[in-house]
Amino acid sequence: MRSLIPGGATRRAFLLGAAGLPLLARRAAAAELTVLSSGGLNAAYLALVPDFQRASGHTLTSVGASSMGAAPDAIPQRLARGEPADVLLLADGGLPPLEARGFIRPGSRVDIARSLIGLCVKEGAPKPDISSLDAFRQALLNASSIAYSASASGVYIENEMYRRLGIHDQVMPKSRRILSERVAAVVARGEAELGFQQVSEIVTVPGITYLGTIPEEVQLPTIFCAVVTAGSRQPEAAQALIRFLASPEAAPALRRTGLEPLSRG
Repeated sequence: MRSLIPGGATRRAFLLGAAGLPLLARRAAAAELTVLSSGGLNAAYLALVPDFQRASGHTLTSVGASSMGAAPDAIPQRLARGEPADVLLLADGGLPPLEARGFIRPGSRVDIARSLIGLCVKEGAPKPDISSLDAFRQALLNASSIAYSASASGVYIENEMYRRLGIHDQVMPKSRRILSERVAAVVARGEAELGFQQVSEIVTVPGITYLGTIPEEVQLPTIFCAVVTAGSRQPEAAQALIRFLASPEAAPALRRTGLEPLSRG
């Protein structure tokens, strides 16, 4: 039987065309996604972006945004202004208001990592003892100034933790909520003696010393999750990104940035 594949230059053209079909199909299916990422997941997410883009062919536009709050760059404010977004990476405490306003695609939530609150001082500064609840309480009373996040951990510190420690009235006057910036960066500049934030938002900032997590008795674990927005035009690609972030392959990047992966693989 005569071969159906032509010879010579025509055969080479046929083979090149056949080899290019998977690439063309991949390009045709490629999507451009906008991701709003809160600080707790941002360092790990940004480290994983190149791997996902290379493997999927999708392109990611990454925007830093806090999980909650009234700051102009917070996720609720961005969505309320109608800014485009396909995937949200945020603390789970920020989800209910967004769901109530119809911003989230139902059933799309996937939990990515667990995070704890940590404490830092400026590099070279004295390191207070926070190894016990009493020592931690005294460190806060002794501090000249304290900075905390405007997002999930800061809301808890301001509204609950200080009160549980019995020092709310003493420390609130010297405490400051930080908007649109890492708390550790404020501490590194010497503008606050102590700084609270999610561990993953502290350990990647230069110029500070990480003291450790706050005592378990007043600790508040936070679950960081990923969701697809109701307005996403690329929900399948958005779900592919979320599956990747929750996969065992992403776990090392999460651990390196102070997070506890929740993948079961």
